[in-house]
Amino acid sequence: MNLLSLIKKPLIAAVLGAATIAVPVGALYVAGATRAVATSALATTAAAASPGAATPAPAANPAAMLPDFSTMVQKYGPAVVNISVVSKMSASLNSQGDDNSGGNDSPSDNNPFGPNSPFAPFFHGQPFQMPQPQPMRGEGSGFIISPDGVIMTNAHVVNGASEVTVRLTDRREYTAKVVGVDPKSDIAIIRIGAKDLPTVKLGDSRTLKVGEWVLAIGAPFGFENSATAGIVSAKGRTLESGYVPFIQTDVPINPGNSGGPLFNMRGEVVGINSQIYSRSGGYMGVSFSIPIDVAMQVGQQLQTTGHVTRGKLGVVIQAVTQGLADSFGLPQPQGALVSSVEKGGPAERAGIESGDVILKLNGQPLKDSSELPVQIAAVAPGTSVNLEIWRNHATREVAVKLGAMEEQRTAANAGPHQEGGKLGLAVRPLTADEQRGANMKGGLVVERASGPAAEAGIQPGDVVLAANGSPLNNAEELRSAVEKSKGHIALLIQRGETRLFVPVRVG
Repeated sequence: MNLLSLIKKPLIAAVLGAATIAVPVGALYVAGATRAVATSALATTAAAASPGAATPAPAANPAAMLPDFSTMVQKYGPAVVNISVVSKMSASLNSQGDDNSGGNDSPSDNNPFGPNSPFAPFFHGQPFQMPQPQPMRGEGSGFIISPDGVIMTNAHVVNGASEVTVRLTDRREYTAKVVGVDPKSDIAIIRIGAKDLPTVKLGDSRTLKVGEWVLAIGAPFGFENSATAGIVSAKGRTLESGYVPFIQTDVPINPGNSGGPLFNMRGEVVGINSQIYSRSGGYMGVSFSIPIDVAMQVGQQLQTTGHVTRGKLGVVIQAVTQGLADSFGLPQPQGALVSSVEKGGPAERAGIESGDVILKLNGQPLKDSSELPVQIAAVAPGTSVNLEIWRNHATREVAVKLGAMEEQRTAANAGPHQEGGKLGLAVRPLTADEQRGANMKGGLVVERASGPAAEAGIQPGDVVLAANGSPLNNAEELRSAVEKSKGHIALLIQRGETRLFVPVRVG
């Protein structure tokens, strides 16, 4: 019986029809794909046989185009370190100076230093409280820039720390010394007692291009030597400080990554991971890094002198919008509009006036007003710069000898494990309005306190009026008094309406 006669039988035909209907769709797709491959192969063979025929281009493989960072991580990962810090924070009492016990304890019971301490008046019914130092721990990242133990990190990682511990990838740990801290640029240099350490390779952040792949290595949430990657989103972003042209990336950065390196595809460090833009406290797609060129310039000064000097022009500027450009007759919105000039400052002495638009600095155009503070700060004080300004619908050249940006710190060299020199104080003079409001003359406002000053109970907002009985008007006078003191220095502190001498150990 042949096949044709079988198909003609009703039962056999029904079975074959059901089987045909039940063929899986996947099998049909595979069969179709097989035919397509066969057809493609035949077409390729035919094209090869016909010299004049065009050969179809091979399909691109997206996976093959993604970068591989494994070699870079293996080579430079050992030069990235984990930094653990211990600092002190204030555990405050409530605004009435009690401990919320609900009892009728005497005011002296609320004094953590005891009833006979010099701070007893501060706790006797006063509407403020003294802090009780408590340890606070934190973590960050850093990278080794010199084989003899010099490490670069963020200032906010080690600023005010009483203990700094560095842990290498081979699990060795070292106690680090803080060489210098610069909060304005968020750069710090620390050193450990080790030799022949692995180091990173430094690059040139100025050659970095938007869209270029970059790699970050750090310790997000304490997970040491974690590698994350992304691209450069933008360059020259100016944030709060105004002195750093930040690199914006979409590299996942989280708490603990601070101070870690940002690598380009050549394995060169082009930035230091510093900040994120977030509404949740974690990474949301926007992160910022300090260009390595800016960081190294600051780092070299910290290693040499312990502090950073910056040029000062003495103007307040604002962006030039299209409306302002039209008002001043500028062809296009560019440069920095001078809204006010500091009296007696470098700009006023050079003849710059409010309403001038600074178009160029040393021949280089200023496309945006944010570029001026960054470039001026990078110039050494006392250096003369040439400005091209726009005034009365015409350009003119002005030479300005830059001044020095005032530092609001007691001592330039922070020394090991504390900020603000031997006392651990960061202070600034009272403004004229503050002096009139407080009905006092002179004095220094405490902006930050760490080390011996914090241990003695001094806190931000206090006003230091005198040292060892001598009135204080500036940080230099306080520094001089500290250098002359042995063991302790007596600081006259005003908080609210109360004044009291506080003995502070000289470190």
